[in-house]
Order: sequence, then structure tokens, then C-alpha cells
Amino acid sequence: MRSLTHNAGLCAVLLVLGSALVTGGCSSNAAAPESPRNAIVAHPLSADAATGEVYSGDVHARYESQLGFRVAGKIKSRLVDVGAHVQAGQVLAELDPMDLRLQVASAQAMLGSAQAARDMTQSEYDRYRSLLEKHFISQTQVDSQNNALKAAQAQVKQAQATLAVAQNQAEYTSLRADHTGVITTITAEAGQVVGAGQSIATLARDGDFEVEIAVPENRIADYRVGAPATIEAWADAGKHLSGHLREISPEADRVTRTYRVRVTLDDVATSPKLGQTARVYFVDANKAQQALIPLSALYEQAGKPAVWVVDAKTHEVHLAPVAVAAYREQGVALDGGVDTQQWIVTAGVHKLRNGEAIAPVDSMNRPVLL
Repeated sequence: MRSLTHNAGLCAVLLVLGSALVTGGCSSNAAAPESPRNAIVAHPLSADAATGEVYSGDVHARYESQLGFRVAGKIKSRLVDVGAHVQAGQVLAELDPMDLRLQVASAQAMLGSAQAARDMTQSEYDRYRSLLEKHFISQTQVDSQNNALKAAQAQVKQAQATLAVAQNQAEYTSLRADHTGVITTITAEAGQVVGAGQSIATLARDGDFEVEIAVPENRIADYRVGAPATIEAWADAGKHLSGHLREISPEADRVTRTYRVRVTLDDVATSPKLGQTARVYFVDANKAQQALIPLSALYEQAGKPAVWVVDAKTHEVHLAPVAVAAYREQGVALDGGVDTQQWIVTAGVHKLRNGEAIAPVDSMNRPVLL
């Protein structure tokens, strides 16, 4: 009897434990799959904007004119501001014309006086000629009067030239743009007294834009006029514009010991704005096929360099061996292994596994569509 009771209790305990195990197994949730981790991706850069020599400079118009009045005077009005786009012949500033108008009036009076003196001398000469025909005077007296007439005629010509100069100077009271372009600087204001030829404004002509850079004297021998270059505006990083070297200064700057070099942009429509900072890249033709990646994108496998390449369809990463050409300030130059059309992981490469799917993002943590 005791044995039956003991067996019955043991069975009850086993049933309770089995029920608890079944209940616990049913209430537990299956482990959720891990979501793909974010990984920063980017295209390798082309060597034409990465592996060459890099110089910083400013954007200028190819032709810049320092405009000033051709006569001295007091500025009466300034009609344009910095940044104004002006047309050829447009008035930019005006001088007070009062003094120059007085000079014109004085020159006109001098011309009238010279003409009156010439007319009087002409009459005297004609009278002397008639007296000579009647043998009342000598030839010497007629010749003397003829010389006086020539002098009077010369005085008239001198007065006419003086009047023309005064009239021209009166027109110079208006400062006009010599070409169509943009006013980049103004160095005088209304009420200021300026001298003849003093710079009042700088006009950057419409047309070709250039980047002016300074090349050290130990590198200037490497460049020739016409050499291709790539230009990248600092404000628009990643946008590469083509250009060519147009001008090399024949003399180094006495202070910096650098040579002024001008690089012209090939397409004016895509040029940066005047005054913007830009980088100029000169590329060795032998390195034109190289690519540049960030140093953080480089991975080492079995002692050899590699990068994680992202499959555009599956977003899975795979290691691709690469050949390092050089380590530069901008990153690592590669001779092969990847091209500029592929996507590579540029950060956190040591946390990835071969075949792992990732969520591609850019450097601002925004999703990237591959």
C-alpha cells in the first residue's frame, strides 16, 4: 500500500515538472536575427585628382583691369557696388566737372584770342604785299610780316590742341567700364579726392576663369605650359573640373621664393565663383590608372593589403587584394585591385566578416543606394 502511494506521488511530481517544462518551452521566444550593421562606403577616387601634386590657390578672372580716372579731381558720385555686373561703356563713377569745365572755357578763350591775332596779322601781311607791288616798302619788310603771320597761325593751332585736350579731360570725369564683367573691388568713395591713374575699382572681365597657385622653386621645372590639371573647389569637394596650365611666371617672388602659376578651367560654365579657394592637382601620366582610398579602408590579410568590396545587389562584403603604390597625405594610392566604379568599406574594416551583409551609409550616416 505504501509502495503504491509513493509511486503515485512520484508520478504527480514528474507530471508537474513536465508541464512546467512544456509551458516554459512554449512561452520562450525564438532568437531574432541580427539586423545588418551600418558601414560607411565610398568609391575610390580617380588618380587624376588624388595621386598628383596638390596646390591651393584662388579663383581669378583671366583678365582683370584696375580702373582709374585719367584726370585728378573730387569724386562726385559712385554708381556701382562690389559684385555688380557691368557692361562695356557703363559709367561707374563721376568726378566734379567744375574745374575741368573752366579749363575748357579758358582754352576756348585762348583759341579766340589766337584766331583774332592771326586775322590781324593776315591783314597786315596783305597790306604789306600791296605796298610792295607799288614799291613803297622793301622785300625785307614783307618777309618779316610773313614770319609774323606764320607765328600767329601756329598760335592758333596750339590753342586748338589745348582746347581739344581740355575737352577730352572734361569727358574723363566719367569713369567707364572698358569691358563687360564684374566689379570685384572698390577703393574710393564719393567725396574723396583722387589723382590721375589712381585705382578706383577692379573689373574682372567675363570669359575664362583661372586658379592662381604658387609653386616652389624646386618643383617648377616639372611643369610646362599646356600640362593637364584637375581643379576641385574647396566649397564643392568631390566635384572635379578639368583644366590646363596656361602661364608660368618667369621670375620667383622675392619674398616667398615661389613661382606664380595660372591654371585655366576648360569649361567656364562649371567654374567656381571668383575668389573661392580651389585645389589644383597635377598628375603623372604613368599614374593615371591609379586609385586613391582612405587609409582607414585598408585591411591586412595574411600580411598582404586588401579592401572590403561591397556587392551592389546583396550588400555583402568580400575581401579583394590590392597593390599599394604609395602612402600619401590624402590616403593610399593603389596600382590595382579596385576601380572607381566599385563600392568599398572605408571605416570599421576590422569588424567585418567575409560574406557579411551590411547597411551601406555615407560619412554623414545617411543611407546609400548602391
